[in-house]
Amino acid sequence: MAMSYDVCVVGGAGHIGAPLAIVLASRGLRTLGYDINAEAVRKLCAAEMPFLEDGAEPLLKAALAAGTLDFSTAIEGVAKAPVIILTIGTPIDEYHNPRLDIIDRAIDRLIPHLTNDHTLILCSTVFPGVTEHLDRYLKARGLTTKVAFCPERVVQGKAITELQTLPQIVSGTTPAAEETAAKLFAKIAPKIVHMKPREAEFAKLISNAWRYIEFATANQFYMMIESAGLDYARVIAGLREDYPRVWNLPGPGFAAGPCLMKDTMQLVAFENNRFPLGNLAVNLNEGLPNFIVEQLRKSTDLGRKKVGILGMAFKADIDDIRDALSYKLGKILRFHDATVLYSDEYAKDPTFISKEALVEQSDIVIVGVPHRAYRQLVIPSRVQLVDLWGVIPSRKPA
Repeated sequence: MAMSYDVCVVGGAGHIGAPLAIVLASRGLRTLGYDINAEAVRKLCAAEMPFLEDGAEPLLKAALAAGTLDFSTAIEGVAKAPVIILTIGTPIDEYHNPRLDIIDRAIDRLIPHLTNDHTLILCSTVFPGVTEHLDRYLKARGLTTKVAFCPERVVQGKAITELQTLPQIVSGTTPAAEETAAKLFAKIAPKIVHMKPREAEFAKLISNAWRYIEFATANQFYMMIESAGLDYARVIAGLREDYPRVWNLPGPGFAAGPCLMKDTMQLVAFENNRFPLGNLAVNLNEGLPNFIVEQLRKSTDLGRKKVGILGMAFKADIDDIRDALSYKLGKILRFHDATVLYSDEYAKDPTFISKEALVEQSDIVIVGVPHRAYRQLVIPSRVQLVDLWGVIPSRKPA
């Protein structure tokens, strides 16, 4: 079959796939983004990003105009590129174990369109051993398609920049697979780091688990100090003043989203529950909303209060609400009979109200995520404020 493209990105309308497809196309590679999300594909074809991503739209418009970038919901297009990059999500199940069936089902759909001349590159975060499993899975079905694993390591919302400035880890089940992947990513990344597949799988998981454990440490300190009746912000400010050894201690706050907890639990599953730091990090980070509510209940009857949550996305200045802990916080508050109001600067929901209306109507305001817009927000002194992030700059008299 004649190849119409240099590379096809499966999941090409998603938070990882779309920026990757755009950056590849911006470097002159004929790129196809394949995705089953028809609405997201429609928007991308119209030069409109389906989610917030810094710097994406100018590159998207330029690549579409140059004819180096297409998006499609037709799976047949996958066969028209020698290199296929898989960027689909890899969730965990209700028991916090990795779901390999997601990968297998995706591959089953691709198999009718694969040949032995294709190279399949996994960019999704996967359980250690999945890359080799995929290689065996294809061979059992009569295919010797080359298989590589090149984990994405970008921060959501900054993928366009980081794809072009961070080193790219590259691995393959064969030297030929690794070489093909390395040549491709060398066109966009400043440096290629070669690893074996299982090394690369561990490297990606450890990166996210370490960050999650760091956040859990900060949240543990916060809960400890606040439980003692002290102001955490004052303690940390005093600790940091002209003292460099704690400069990298993160602040407290919700550690959420579709990756950090999930990837930590993949390591827990791999170690057969012998990764207590991972389990403890989950308990601490997921327990923070409960702690906030319990602290409020010590001094107020929530059943008589309106509580506003500022920020429903899982991190600052994005519109992605996946696994955001603000929703868990709202659920716990409602269990204790509070009236709960939601607001967000970027995520859209017909039930959300403006930040100004939320502040006006609420007895208690909790900052769920530190969007930059909140830095200019003034909270009346009559309103009880819970701001773990320290994003609200000032109060005004009631």
